[in-house]
Amino acid sequence: MDVLTLPAYGKINLTLKVLGRRSDGYHNLSTIFQSIALADRLTFSRCREGIRLETSGLPVPQGPENLAYRAAARLQSRYGFPGVRITLKKQIPLAAGLAGGSADAAATLIGVNALFNLGLTPGQLAREGAALGSDVPFCVIGGTALGRGRGEELSLLPPLPTLWLVLVKPSFGVSTAAVYRGWDASPGQTPMEAPDEERALAAIRRGDRAGIMASLGNDLEAVTCRLYPEVMAIKMRLLAEGAERAVMCGSGPAVFGVAADGETARRIASRLQETYPETIVTRTL
Repeated sequence: MDVLTLPAYGKINLTLKVLGRRSDGYHNLSTIFQSIALADRLTFSRCREGIRLETSGLPVPQGPENLAYRAAARLQSRYGFPGVRITLKKQIPLAAGLAGGSADAAATLIGVNALFNLGLTPGQLAREGAALGSDVPFCVIGGTALGRGRGEELSLLPPLPTLWLVLVKPSFGVSTAAVYRGWDASPGQTPMEAPDEERALAAIRRGDRAGIMASLGNDLEAVTCRLYPEVMAIKMRLLAEGAERAVMCGSGPAVFGVAADGETARRIASRLQETYPETIVTRTL
């Protein structure tokens, strides 16, 4: 195999509970991850030496600041291969809570492993990914999963009934570290809709869309909405335009609205795109 092209799927958090700060500075979480169809695209090919990263689409770094580059460098240093050229078409909005960088790292781990026949299992790739970022192990595995610890301790779940989504990303990014510092300062702030993880897990296992919808929520939402009030405005706008539920993605600032079907999702998106150009219709995988 000389060339390989892979998608790097983004994610949302159906539920996200913050359980407390750890001694290492991270936070223990309990979250239900869900892959979405919105994806970057990466092409991998062999080269004589080094790591060469070329990008198009949304602007991202092309050196060691990029998680895809760092994923390739990690495998190169630990398992050895001559060199790889990576072409990244960036489409997942940046600093949005959609795990775009983590998805690129995960696709790179998978792609380099396949291109150079390194023989690493998905579990081994997920462990390598945990050294790069908390969301990378999930992005390696994909689908629907319960994440514990920093999010890297995964238990696979049955696939969801398809949910049509309207993703809205405001013009600014959010510092994840600042959001968690805000949570530390006022732990236990109640979001508008508190996540109900146990109900969500039971609903997922029986394929109950209504039960899933009723259990959505994110503990970090109250903090991010306080720091960035426009996130709350986006939630309210999505609901006013017909979304059944609207929940912040990860630490924000993107918000996903759940629509009844694809046609409804496209109608809602058309009403928000003038104000928020980074409004995207997608669905769960």
